[in-house]
Amino acid sequence: MATTSLEDVAKASKGSPLLIFQLYVQRDRDFTAFLIRKAERSGYGAIMVTVDSPRVGNREADERNKYRIREDLAYQNLKDLSLRVQPHDKISAAGTVNIFNSNMDDTLTWDFVTWVKTVTKIPLFVKGVLSPRDARSAVDAGVDGIVLSNHGGRQLDHSPAPLDMVASVRRAIGTRVPLLMDGGIRRGTDVLKALALGADAVLLGRPVMFGLALDGQKGVERILELLRRELELAMVLAGCSSLQDISKDLVMEYPASML
Repeated sequence: MATTSLEDVAKASKGSPLLIFQLYVQRDRDFTAFLIRKAERSGYGAIMVTVDSPRVGNREADERNKYRIREDLAYQNLKDLSLRVQPHDKISAAGTVNIFNSNMDDTLTWDFVTWVKTVTKIPLFVKGVLSPRDARSAVDAGVDGIVLSNHGGRQLDHSPAPLDMVASVRRAIGTRVPLLMDGGIRRGTDVLKALALGADAVLLGRPVMFGLALDGQKGVERILELLRRELELAMVLAGCSSLQDISKDLVMEYPASML
């Protein structure tokens, strides 16, 4: 769903070992395999399959704001799709719904993990898991990592915040695979809380976009440096000299009835 090709992203990353291709599984499995193999050839270190979007959520804000992207942009990685995604008029709220309804596989089961592993040898993460039960199912199916995410709160109303699910999911899967958390990270203390509850790492979305909009690459670098400094300071003030010192006793969990 990106407006920059996966090859161009790989070139710009200059061989980063953290390069991950986020994938929506298409009904056309041949085309999905084509994208996976292209990502592997381009140097991506892992595939991240989004599992919380079999269909597009009811995004009223997008409709109300008449969500559009510049007319000269296109879903670059879908240009070769046999179902003929149009390059310009589909990049809107209604257009995104049309693409999902026409092309995305809304019948996925955990069997897709086995299928993906027949296509590529690089690690497979799943993004969009929120419940301990689903996390256990994903690990049992053979995934190499889990990303807790509620899709920025734009898919299912009343979904829990990923941070609130870190501890229970970690208890469910133990240390069998890495556990990442996506969503709600704004300060270094947010990173500290996520790590303390059991996450191995966090992902960033909106903060990076804010920095990019403000000052391009320099803005993104500034955001990352601010978060790094804030995390370092929070660790020092919490008595942690290394990431390994961060433990659950740094945070207090309150039941919802007390909030």
